[in-house]
Amino acid sequence: MALKFSTDLRNSRADAISTAIGNGGILRIYDGTRPANVGTAVTTQVVLAELTGGSPFAPAASSGVLTANAITQDSSANATGTASWFRLFQANGTTAVIDGDVTATGGGGDLTLNTISIASGGPVQVTSAVFTEGGA
Repeated sequence: MALKFSTDLRNSRADAISTAIGNGGILRIYDGTRPANVGTAVTTQVVLAELTGGSPFAPAASSGVLTANAITQDSSANATGTASWFRLFQANGTTAVIDGDVTATGGGGDLTLNTISIASGGPVQVTSAVFTEGGA
């Protein structure tokens, strides 16, 4: 049987993500297979783009949902490839906080981009970054 949590607890858990990322967190978008967890090093996956989160990363969660503030567009992607996952870091760029799936607009992933087909030197824009705490 799955655990169920109060809305207040779900909000607190979601807000902890924003607090952990802090101001100006770094969002890296990768190709390939997402590692097993945030503590697993990136190996053969290529950084396609790097974007900067808002300050703060997100306002307070509502109904267990954390919706990121605007994330600055990467005007010149690092590499060409198909975006499949992301990792969010603190502003130092080394302390990883969260991994998630990437989809194009309408795809329903944790992070939605204008397109998952990234071209080196081209723009990369986040259209939505919404994280929902489970246990409702």
